Amino acid sequence: MIGVVVGLVLALAMQRVRVLERAALPLVVLSQTVPLIALAPLVRAWGSRLAIGGVEWQPWMSVAVIASYLAFFPVAVGMLRGLQSPDPIHVEYLRSCGASWIQTVVRLRLPASVPHLLPALRLGAAGAVIGTVVAEVATGLPGGLGRMIVEYANFAGSDPARPWAPIMGAVAIGLVAAGAVGLVGATLTRFRRGEVAA
Repeated sequence: MIGVVVGLVLALAMQRVRVLERAALPLVVLSQTVPLIALAPLVRAWGSRLAIGGVEWQPWMSVAVIASYLAFFPVAVGMLRGLQSPDPIHVEYLRSCGASWIQTVVRLRLPASVPHLLPALRLGAAGAVIGTVVAEVATGLPGGLGRMIVEYANFAGSDPARPWAPIMGAVAIGLVAAGAVGLVGATLTRFRRGEVAA
């Protein structure tokens, strides 16, 4: 959820301020080239030094940050593409009617972004599941699916079915996340004409 909110806010900011788009978009793309397996221990180490308002950083928070890190990229890029998709004639018409930027976003740009946003949310949901599993392995978080996958891999010879249990768990979580995006899409059916493939 954090990754989705950050992606949406970043996309709105980049659409509003073109200089920010030119400055931030290459950095957003560049951020996804950092290997996750190297980033997760750093996030855990930095987080363990934080204490915000008396709340200590917990190991699961590092996993949540990594999952959000993978989820925000497709959401930010898809939303930005959707916000920029309306025909300039429609944008100029709203301006000529005296519509503010907020009114233009709400009445034109947000509805136009739905066909771009839903595939981006699907990619973000899948990325969050992958990020969670990798972060659990890289940070050594006990009890998570990532740790179970590593631990149960040792039983591949003696109990071949055992390593598949956490893998199927990760698949089930991914399906639930995709189903949640599908439910969101079902409520936005009238805006989904011309939906872009992910």
